Amino acid sequence: MFFLKLRTVAIPLLLVIGLLVPIFVQDTYIRHLFIIAFIYGIVASSWDLSLGYAGIFNFGHIAFFGIGVYAAGLCAKLLGIDPWIAMLIGGMAASAAAGLVALPVVRLQGVYVVLVTFAFSQLVLQVVISQSQITGGTLGMVRVPTIELFGYNFLRDYKLGYYYVAFALLVASAFCLRQLVRSDFGLSLKALRDNEDYAVSRGIPISTQRLKVLVASAFFAGIAGGFYVIYLRVASPEVFNFSTVSLVLSMVLVGGTASIYGPIFAALGLTFVLEGLANVNGLAEGRFMLVAIVMVLVLLFLPKGLASIFSRK
Repeated sequence: MFFLKLRTVAIPLLLVIGLLVPIFVQDTYIRHLFIIAFIYGIVASSWDLSLGYAGIFNFGHIAFFGIGVYAAGLCAKLLGIDPWIAMLIGGMAASAAAGLVALPVVRLQGVYVVLVTFAFSQLVLQVVISQSQITGGTLGMVRVPTIELFGYNFLRDYKLGYYYVAFALLVASAFCLRQLVRSDFGLSLKALRDNEDYAVSRGIPISTQRLKVLVASAFFAGIAGGFYVIYLRVASPEVFNFSTVSLVLSMVLVGGTASIYGPIFAALGLTFVLEGLANVNGLAEGRFMLVAIVMVLVLLFLPKGLASIFSRK
């Protein structure tokens, strides 16, 4: 009961703090770290929708993020589409890709899901690299057009505008994901995850629900990817790297599976911890190993992640 009351008070308080951060934090680089953390928070929490709530070991989630990056970047730069709309297209492109990869995945289980989704992510990477005339290949794309709002210049405000856009996207994504998992759809996902035979006997369609959750989680990852490229104005194949996969997966596992908020806070914490370690002599190269050790320790003592500490009793 105490933790339930704490969460009720904490969420509005954290929203207020999030709005006030850039007012008190004038350092442009710190604001940049917050923006990157917000982006990772969206990707991690949306990954948890399919991994933690639906129990689908989808290792192609970062590919959906990358598809959002390149879809939005190409639309904004090559087609001249408004960057705001390009971000939305990034989410739609990621959902469409998820729909395709879900066709075989919804009929598979266990390690086969991991293999198919991982192979899909590698396929997307190879397509991006091979189509160098369009995507820029290994060099990527640069000078992607950025957003404007009623003539407001996002490039000359010390990242203030970008911060609030990223924060708004994070809050909106968290709200939508939370509503999803609390709906009848979310309950059906948990039933399939916990006891598939019982869920089927109650008339819950496995393939349909898994298809829906993959498409939904990919949409948020694609939106995050769209904002990522619009913000940095650069699209690089590095977004598909295994280091990105392992980092975001660490955020999911450390924050807590079957928790929307846990991965978001883990994204904030790990982003700043990694950056802090990068500036410490002797720890820069081994900082990812330290994060891996922390992840193992958390999973050893808290299998459901840090969010389990505040779970409802």
